[in-house]
Parts: sequence; C-alpha cells; structure tokens
Amino acid sequence: MKRILLFVLTNVMVVVVLGIVASLLGVNNFLTANGLNLGALLGFALIMGFGGAFISLLISKPMAKWTSGVRVIEQPQNVDEAWIVETVRKFAEKAGIGMPEVGIFDGEPNAFATGAFKNSALVAVSTGLLQGMTREEVEAVIGHEIAHVANGDMVTMTLIQGVMNTFVVFLSRVIGYAVDSFLRRGDDRSSGPGMGYYVTTIVLDILLGFAAAMVVAWFSRQREFRADAGAAQLMSRKQPMINALARLGGMVPGELPKSVAAMGIAGGIGKLFSTHPPIEERIAALQTA
Repeated sequence: MKRILLFVLTNVMVVVVLGIVASLLGVNNFLTANGLNLGALLGFALIMGFGGAFISLLISKPMAKWTSGVRVIEQPQNVDEAWIVETVRKFAEKAGIGMPEVGIFDGEPNAFATGAFKNSALVAVSTGLLQGMTREEVEAVIGHEIAHVANGDMVTMTLIQGVMNTFVVFLSRVIGYAVDSFLRRGDDRSSGPGMGYYVTTIVLDILLGFAAAMVVAWFSRQREFRADAGAAQLMSRKQPMINALARLGGMVPGELPKSVAAMGIAGGIGKLFSTHPPIEERIAALQTA
C-alpha cells in the first residue's frame, strides 16, 4: 500500500511541479492567452500518464496469465510442481512477503514475476527453463523473481513509466502549441489549434516516447542487478545465480509479453531499449559483490 500511495503522490507532484514551473516562466499566461488551458492540460497529462500506468499495473497479473498461457498450480500434479511451489514458499517466507501464485507456461527458457501488490503476486517459470537447467539453477531463477516481488519492482517500474508518460504528454502539447503559435502568428486563433499543433504533438509523442522508453529501460536494468543480488542473498550464496546466468547465456531466451518483459529473467535487444543488462555484466556484478 505504501508503494501505491507513493505512486499516486509522485504523479500528483509531477503535475504540481510542472504547473509551478510553467507559471514562474510565464508559460501559463502565454498558453491561456492563446487558447490552451494549462490546468486542463495538466489534468490531461495526469490522466494519461498516471491513469494508464495504474490500470496497467492493476491488470498485470490476469494479462500475464492470459498472454503467456500460464497454468496456475492449484494442486501440484507431480514431484516437480510440488518442488516449485515449495521453493517459492520458502523464498517468500524468507523475503517476508505473502505467498505468490505459482504458474508454469510453455515456451523457451524464461521466468517472470508480476502483480500489483507484493503480497499477492504471480511467479511463473517456463517449461524450457525447467528442462534446460539444474534444480539449483532453477531455484536461483525463482529467487531472482521473488527478489523482484520483495523489492516492489512492479510498482516501481509502473511509477517510473507513469512519470515519463506525464512528461511526454505535457511537453509534447506545450511545444506543439508554441510551434503552432509561431506558424500562425497574426492569424485568428478563435478556431482552435492548427495543423502545426497536431503534427508537432504527434511527432513529439513518438520522439519523446522513445526517450522515455530509454529512461524506463535504464531503471529496469538496475533492478535486474538488485534482483540477482537478492537471489544470492535468499540462497545464502551467489554461485547458483552465477551458474544460472551462465546457462542462460548459452540459451535462446523465450520472448515475454511486453507487460511482464521487464520482470523476466532474460531478454532485451539493443542496449538502450533493453530491459536487462548483458549476461556477462550481471555475472561480473555478482562476482564482485
């Protein structure tokens, strides 16, 4: 609940700060005089930035189950399933969080954790991961996902995404209106924004969206280092996590849905937009920790 409250307060503060800065710089008067209501724009940025990210967070678990084809283990059907559930339970108790739902999905080696609340999360592993790793390595991967949950990474990443969305929506429309005003100086603006506003806004939504995605990806990569260290702490030694990462380095990781990709054990193409650091960097970080 604290993280949810922090999420809400941070987005509200972003809107407030943007409003104060715009007023101090005289942007408020300029925009209002030219037909753009700053208060309405800030409210719109809040709804678009905060609302969408918050809804995405709340539906993350059912969406992950549906898009990944996760089969939740209600009652273990075999020894392997019983072991997975017990491993999750052991780590959850050690991390001080509620028992997550445990699931399995078909696919290449990967795993993820998701959910809006750390005491009602979902941890899922793929059949490819179970078949391609030793039990100790799978245990380390599960520890990694439990560390994500215990660290509150789902809420943190949603918070960062919401903040970035708010800035993108606000800045693209302010700049769009400024460009439109320049192009239409001397014209009658009673008819509302012109083509310059709409074109500039669309282009900046795309360009600033890419920049925001790079910021979010950077934060995601830092969370992976923390989750690796968390797995080592949960297992009281780091070698199993190092072995698991080395094993993953020789595999083709399964692709996860975008909604849970940042919480997976592996993934990402292109460093600036990658949600995960290179395997060798993660191993080096663990070895020197």
